[in-house]
Amino acid sequence: MAPKDDKKQGGGFLASIVSSFANLGNVVNGLMGYEGLEVVNPEGGTEDAEAEAQRGRWRQEDRDSYWKMMQKYIGSDVTSMVTLPVIIFEPLTMLQRMAELMEYTHLLDLADECEDPYLRLVYASSWAISMYYACQRTWKPFNPILGETYELTNHGGIKFIAEQISHHPPISAAHAENEHFAYDITSKLRTKFLGNSLDVYPLGRTRVTLKRDGVVLDLVPPASKVNNLIFGRTWVDSPGEMIMTNLTTGDKVVLYFQPCGWFGAGRYEVDGYVYNAAEEPKILITGKWNESMNYQPCDLEGEPLPGSELKEVWRVADVPENDKFQFTYFAHKLNSFETAPRKLLASDSRLRPDRYALEKGDLSKSGSEKSRLEEKQRAEKRNREAQGHQFTPRWFDITSEISPTPWGDLEVCRYNGKYSEYRASVDSSDSIEEVDVSSTEFNPWQYGNSVSE
Repeated sequence: MAPKDDKKQGGGFLASIVSSFANLGNVVNGLMGYEGLEVVNPEGGTEDAEAEAQRGRWRQEDRDSYWKMMQKYIGSDVTSMVTLPVIIFEPLTMLQRMAELMEYTHLLDLADECEDPYLRLVYASSWAISMYYACQRTWKPFNPILGETYELTNHGGIKFIAEQISHHPPISAAHAENEHFAYDITSKLRTKFLGNSLDVYPLGRTRVTLKRDGVVLDLVPPASKVNNLIFGRTWVDSPGEMIMTNLTTGDKVVLYFQPCGWFGAGRYEVDGYVYNAAEEPKILITGKWNESMNYQPCDLEGEPLPGSELKEVWRVADVPENDKFQFTYFAHKLNSFETAPRKLLASDSRLRPDRYALEKGDLSKSGSEKSRLEEKQRAEKRNREAQGHQFTPRWFDITSEISPTPWGDLEVCRYNGKYSEYRASVDSSDSIEEVDVSSTEFNPWQYGNSVSE
């Protein structure tokens, strides 16, 4: 049962108007001779479209060079086949981006403590929506090196570990746990490059186990589209359905992300329902993924119950003003050693020299370090294959289980528990030397580190 909202049709209608206006010339097309590359400002009108086209992060010569390089990839999955310049990156890796979902885990704590099975899904789905605030950032995170890890502690009693378990295709796995929940994800993306935009399909599996009752929740997010990659102001839209299912009871949440229409109509808006196992609506959920989410009990027609009130369940935390990379305060903490555990793994993303150089604003060094790490990764692969070895993740096991997704099948990885044992051993030891972890050399290489410097 889809949300009862005329805006669902209206958003599509407005989007078609954008396309029509583009053909009429009201949206800049043919910029610099590149016909068909549409430039749209989702938060403005047509009067500033040309100015928006020139506000991209690229200089004209950069755009020309990049466009010539990328033309041959139109229609392709560019997840792992293109070497990209650091000018489009932010100083985080994809593993750290995965950890951003930990900011509002107090909602999962509330879900675990909640007696009402439907309100429990309100809390849990609002937690899933909270990470979309980060999608306003249009900088690309660094692709992790094979064997790279990221650890997060000192936040809500959580111990978080992520590991890059495959390079081609790129697959990451993560596990987080506190006294209320366990979170597990196998993350794999499929992309389709369309010239000035990129479609991103999340071929992943996300599971949350609420410990009190052993409830298992499964999350399927919508696909996303990155608009104006080269020309104009880059922005992200995620139109479609997010579905969270209680695999224990059959209850579920279906939330519809409105597509961005002309003049930004519908952008950020989310609405839907919590359904029981018989697919009857029980709670209405509405809000904006960049602002707040609210809920209200409803009848079988999806209308709010008389006498009930709309209540807020989540609101985005305060964010820094004019931050260069549009980071939240929590995103900044992801690079801080204050959120790192004792005896940080040398494979941790914080230690990457290219990421660190970009954080300090040195694009030249970041680019050279990125190239050096990529060459080391290729050298390690040659070394491993020459010895007849196969890469084996440390903290996750690749299983034979195949999970179907709307965009293809996924090989599921399972947390093997070894990190919990390792961390318990480290945390209980009093003999660990205090070292300057910031000076630790980044080293994710499990099969040799032989390459000419």
